[in-house]
Amino acid sequence: MKILTVYANPNPRSFCHAVLEQFSKGLASAGHTNDVVDLYAIKFNPVLQPGDYTCWIDETVPMDTLKGMVHGSSSGLPRWAMERWIRNKDISDIVKVARRFRPRDVVEQQRKIAQADGLAIIAPVWFVGFPAILKGWIERVFTYGFAYSLTAEGWEGEISGRIPLFRQEKALIMSTTLFNERAYHAGLGDAMKRLIDDFGFRYPGIKKVEHVYFYSVGAVDASTRQKYLQQAYCLGKEFAL
Repeated sequence: MKILTVYANPNPRSFCHAVLEQFSKGLASAGHTNDVVDLYAIKFNPVLQPGDYTCWIDETVPMDTLKGMVHGSSSGLPRWAMERWIRNKDISDIVKVARRFRPRDVVEQQRKIAQADGLAIIAPVWFVGFPAILKGWIERVFTYGFAYSLTAEGWEGEISGRIPLFRQEKALIMSTTLFNERAYHAGLGDAMKRLIDDFGFRYPGIKKVEHVYFYSVGAVDASTRQKYLQQAYCLGKEFAL
């Protein structure tokens, strides 16, 4: 399998990095390929900008909404000029032009996802969620027309109108934590499951989403940390199971 691993930790000596190393070794031992995207190393910009709207322009977007996207991504062109340009264009013409201006960093990440059979995410838990750089990667890369689409009901606000577009078999999320397992069983785990596992990965269509926590990394003893790293290796070796 071709795996895309997205890694988000600014410290190259972190336990997260050790997890990445062991997971990668496990994948290699099973014959999988692993394309690692280190978000801090590539200095990925997590901030959504008006120019990103071009990535959301799709033939299925209602025309009124599409016009708003075009105006928002027009890079300073006068509104009257945009209105005049749109007036005699159909949606396919607008989409063709918009694709020329899609941010290269987003297009590159989408290409990597499209080529992957499975996804892996390795990051610490910060404020019961992903680090900002990883959250921003999802916001900029999991765009309309790439990760999901909407039915007419979806455009009216019904969440059941979300159409999944991802075709990957599996996503594996590995999170290092400050707090212990008891805290996650008391509610933190349910919150992350709903927001990250379900809405972030299952709703776009990934068939199997597994979330593994390495609890209280800073508080546990060396033997427990070694067990965590052995688990990370096994998660890579057994990824296809």
